[in-house]
Amino acid sequence: MSQGQGSRFSGLLRWTTSLRLRLVAVFALVALTAAVAVSGIAYWLNRDAVLTRAQNSTLNDFRDSLQRNAASLPVEPTCLSLNNAADRIGGPDTYQVVLIDTTPDNGPCAAPSDRDVFSMDDVPASLQRAVNTVHQDGDYHLLWERVSLQSRPYLVAGARINGDGPTGYMLKSLEAERKDLNSLAWSLSIATLLALIGAALLAQAAGSAVLRPVRRLGEAAQRLGEGHLDTRLKVSGTDELAEMSRTFNNAAEALETRVEELSAREAASRRFVADMSHELRTPLTAITAVTDVLEDEAEALDPMIAPAVRLVVSETRRLNELVETLMEVTRFDAGTAKLRVDEVDVADMIYACMDARAWLDSVNLDAPRGVLATLDPRRLDVIMANLIGNALKHGGSPVRVSLRVEGSQLVVEVCDHGPGIPEEVLPHVFDRFYKADASRARSEGSGLGLSIAMENAHIHGGDITAANRPGGGAVFTLRLPIRPAEDDGSDGYDPARGPAGENR
Repeated sequence: MSQGQGSRFSGLLRWTTSLRLRLVAVFALVALTAAVAVSGIAYWLNRDAVLTRAQNSTLNDFRDSLQRNAASLPVEPTCLSLNNAADRIGGPDTYQVVLIDTTPDNGPCAAPSDRDVFSMDDVPASLQRAVNTVHQDGDYHLLWERVSLQSRPYLVAGARINGDGPTGYMLKSLEAERKDLNSLAWSLSIATLLALIGAALLAQAAGSAVLRPVRRLGEAAQRLGEGHLDTRLKVSGTDELAEMSRTFNNAAEALETRVEELSAREAASRRFVADMSHELRTPLTAITAVTDVLEDEAEALDPMIAPAVRLVVSETRRLNELVETLMEVTRFDAGTAKLRVDEVDVADMIYACMDARAWLDSVNLDAPRGVLATLDPRRLDVIMANLIGNALKHGGSPVRVSLRVEGSQLVVEVCDHGPGIPEEVLPHVFDRFYKADASRARSEGSGLGLSIAMENAHIHGGDITAANRPGGGAVFTLRLPIRPAEDDGSDGYDPARGPAGENR
């Protein structure tokens, strides 16, 4: 998946899972459920009312017409009299009828008002049985059923006339009522759709009203996370959203107060370390001068005293290095460390670092000459001295240093053949004062070397990583830009801060 497709997919995913969409969906679902329920109830009530009204009107008219036109028929009417009565009862504008009886010669006679429209074949057998059953009880009843003939609705009714007289059946079309009900269904569907659209619009408006404070809260939380601790929300009202904004303001105020207290303590600690380191430099200078004299005269001293003198000289130098390191750390913490860059041959710089410390016989250097970079020579020397010294002290011979160029970056690898770095130690190797073996608190190292190297890499806009090689041993990889960001015109470079403005 390409980057553009990934961003579109993530945007679509955010939209489909957004609170606004869910709010609109809930409103729409509730509105749809209510509208469908109301429309369904209204449709069935109106359908029942329309059909009942049409049915009662037709049945009452059929009953009256039977009484007027067929009640006067003789007990055994002829087919002609039945046909005449059917013509008087039924009509094309009202309903069609069929009169059935037995003629004087005991022959059946079915007299329809219109044989092409209505015959006994259209009368349901269940209705015929019901009409005959009611006759056997001796009561006069008009029975009916609603049926569908050729996909059209009809009302069919039947009754006995004069007890043992003829039987009359009626067929009434309900097509007009069905059209009316279809129009009603369309009207209710349109009303449901309009209700759904209105609910969506109301949900959108409600979502904007509800989510606006939530969005402001999210933006304020983001600003707070970016370090703007004076961020506050405007509180209006007494609802839950206002209470949430008030809680956020209280939390932000407490956080700002706490951060100010911690910043003040940290600044005081930094000043204390800087002042202490500065104050120690004067007596250390005098002590160093004395130890230099003692070291020169160590051969002439009493053999019982010479070891103590050498120990004093060694510890004095170690203390002097520690003070210088602490002062460098305080400059990094205070953001006052500066780059003094120059264009240098990186291979020559690494060679000079190793030569000054007599490491040429202990380290294999694979660095092509002619690789020029704009760096701070002193800080590059500090980085390489710490990385190579760490490999020689804690790794295994031979130590190998390689230099290569990858794009616009220098890559320097320092490998050893020792046991490697324990997995639980890897995340902490660049922490200040961290030592893998806590029992070696009095080791020669201060636990600041790799931390200082990392800070010097960051101030160049680079980085250092530590890992274990598959074949054994540790490898430290230094990556530095060939030119600082301020030289190549890129953004985010500040010598007093790390890459992309990250405070170090």
